[in-house]
Amino acid sequence: MFLLTLILVPLVAGVLLSLLGNDKLPSQRIALIVSIAVFIASLGLLGNFGLDQSTTLNWIPALNIHFSLAADGLSKLMIVLTTLLVPFIIATGNSQNKNNHVLYGLILMMQTGLLGVFTASDGFLFYVFWELALIPIYFIAAFWSKDQNRINITLKFFIYTIFGSLFMLVAIIYLGLKGDSFSIEAIYATGKALPAATQSWVFWCLFIAFAIKMPIFPFHTWQPNTYVASSTQGTMLLSGIMLKMGIYGCMRWLLPVVPLGVKEWQTLVIVLCVIGIVYTSLIAMVQTDIKRMTAYSSIAHVGLIAAGIFAQTPEGMMGASLQMLAHGINVVALFYIVALIARRTGTRTMADLGGIAQQAPKFATLFMVVMLGTIALPLTNGFVGEFLLLSAVFSFSGVAMAFAGLTIIFGAIYMINAYRAVMYGELNPISSKFTDLTTAELMVLAPLATLVIVLGVYPSPVIHLVEPALKGLLGV
Repeated sequence: MFLLTLILVPLVAGVLLSLLGNDKLPSQRIALIVSIAVFIASLGLLGNFGLDQSTTLNWIPALNIHFSLAADGLSKLMIVLTTLLVPFIIATGNSQNKNNHVLYGLILMMQTGLLGVFTASDGFLFYVFWELALIPIYFIAAFWSKDQNRINITLKFFIYTIFGSLFMLVAIIYLGLKGDSFSIEAIYATGKALPAATQSWVFWCLFIAFAIKMPIFPFHTWQPNTYVASSTQGTMLLSGIMLKMGIYGCMRWLLPVVPLGVKEWQTLVIVLCVIGIVYTSLIAMVQTDIKRMTAYSSIAHVGLIAAGIFAQTPEGMMGASLQMLAHGINVVALFYIVALIARRTGTRTMADLGGIAQQAPKFATLFMVVMLGTIALPLTNGFVGEFLLLSAVFSFSGVAMAFAGLTIIFGAIYMINAYRAVMYGELNPISSKFTDLTTAELMVLAPLATLVIVLGVYPSPVIHLVEPALKGLLGV
């Protein structure tokens, strides 16, 4: 029952905080304590502590649907990523906001949905958690932002995601009823036994849902505006964790279920990914708003991850796993850096800034570390994953790898230019307002920057954790 407890604790805490809290209650501190406790507990899955790593309860016996949870190496990686990042996301908030108890309650409830997605071993349960994770982030993005167009922008995101989810539901119901069970083992067996033509339409039903969530070209149009319009915490949740639902879905629920469908459409998907990498990288290069630039950068990185997955090699799957972890850490740190710049200067326009390094050497140093991880410098957390992903794409096509590799070149260009524009040059009246990191801000940014280096120098524990699960998904 350990997995069930791990999922229910943030749900119960979130509901109680939302319903019973008020503006006088230290909601942020309570949510932070709960999230740290869940993170510490989740580390128990990584060691041999006798903790059960699967739970199965009868749920809807008439349809052979079970409340079934399980955690192999890939699930454990995603559990730890989620429980690691949520405390940092909570800690970045403004304790003076109104209705903070509802905000932090929603963040904890969203954590339950995310953990459910990464541990569900029943197809119908997977769909339920998939939808549950959407509801809190919709309200977080819509009501804790100061953007005037946030409602329309968030509604577009909600409609896109719901639209894709309906296709996934059709596929899951079809597979579950045909195999007389919604268990992941039964769905695997049922999907593999389908003729190629049937696997193709099941493939598209699942792929559309996952592609929208990641997102990859051309399903990405909701993403830039949603990231920019959302509050910092909403953007962190979307980019740091929620998009990993789509990547995880491809690895867990798409490749093993319809292998003939994947083979049929593999080339088209990789072409779309490569187009997205080049297209969004070029758009990122001409952005003047550093938050919008980071949003487009995220699409480019995810495009490479998706291309590596659909290359269907052990290197691609391992690279995707490592890059999910690295991207989550890096993008949360980047959006926090953007938020700190905006809070202190009142602008995100890079041309209006400059000389901040003179005012804030600690901030400049940590920003540099995170930026180097983002552009995959050797000995940072982004390097090993991107190297493996490019190796996987090369095994599929040298031409595809050449274009996909542009994400590193273009990424280095726009990230270094952004760093130079913001941190160096002449100090102007706007930048002169900038002060160095407070203790609380340092406690958020310094650990994230440390992880950039540690995971780059020593990625072996992550590799050993996920390798057996990835081999099982590839059937090797």
